[in-house]
Amino acid sequence: MSIKLDILQIQDFLPHRYPFLLVDKVIDCKPGVSLLGVKNVTYNEPFFQGHFPQKPIMPGVLILEALAQTTGLLASETARDELSGMIYYLVGIDKAKFKRPVVPGDQLMLEAKFLKSKRNIWAFDCRAEVDGEFVASAEIRCAAMVD
Repeated sequence: MSIKLDILQIQDFLPHRYPFLLVDKVIDCKPGVSLLGVKNVTYNEPFFQGHFPQKPIMPGVLILEALAQTTGLLASETARDELSGMIYYLVGIDKAKFKRPVVPGDQLMLEAKFLKSKRNIWAFDCRAEVDGEFVASAEIRCAAMVD
């Protein structure tokens, strides 16, 4: 079963809002397996005003945050009943790597693959690409906690 989500459906799962909601849509989700999301990077993103304004690039930490939000969507689709009423927090990032900058006009493809979960700690292998080119990757862990 493959699931797609638009921005309004994403807001049902994630507490983030503009300017910090960094996933625009989900184009493919296989609960318990993987999720592919999209972030359309535009010049009017608020971080471009101060992050290398003469040559604007998306901060690496925001690419990691977009990947973490992608894991939240995958976890939410995987365990809707189990995670109901919980907030999903980032608790760890390992093996983060960056290959190329992300600039205005890029469409950032965000992929999260489920690795395992144990006692409300979820682990994912994540990757970001633009036009099929590797941008960044990391192993991300998040925890579901009662609000």
